[in-house]
Amino acid sequence: MRDGIIMLDVALKEWAVVCDLLLEGELALLLRKGGIHERGGVAVFELEHPRFALFPAWLHQVPNRMKPAYRDRVVRRREEPGEVTLKGVGEATHIWQVPSREAFDSLDDLHVWSKPQIDMRFNYKPERPLYLVAVRVSRLVEPKVVANRPTYAGCKSWVPLAAEDAVDDAGAAAVVDDARYEAMVARVERAMRG
Repeated sequence: MRDGIIMLDVALKEWAVVCDLLLEGELALLLRKGGIHERGGVAVFELEHPRFALFPAWLHQVPNRMKPAYRDRVVRRREEPGEVTLKGVGEATHIWQVPSREAFDSLDDLHVWSKPQIDMRFNYKPERPLYLVAVRVSRLVEPKVVANRPTYAGCKSWVPLAAEDAVDDAGAAAVVDDARYEAMVARVERAMRG
């Protein structure tokens, strides 16, 4: 909390191109494996932090893991930049376990990943299910430039932000209107139920 305002002090590290597409409203779904927790003896998927800042990362972006229409937007770097601009926040509103490749493929127009990337996600640790996460993204009123600290480095999903890097998301505006977002969620819901 800063001056009576609750600050968002955690970020989800994701490919920079994916962050951009989320902020443009071109994408509202993320793929995840892991995040499985036991609750009452039952394995459930939960995001450790359902609200988060979007933290762009460049090192592991691979153009051919995106559909051809998005490949020219992938910037490859040998190292992460010294500063990172946090432009938006996300809230995971729905999570589905993907029941089959066919169910996922029926949503082809709702995502940006190439078939090899989807194959890799399905085949990586095949004993673990694949999850789709609907993310309601809002653009910050003022982007926040933060130093890319050594504690933020590495291949990890969650970045605990230093107190001075925490994000004030007051006034952040949703990038997709309610009707369009809810229609997407309803469509994914139908596909995931088969």
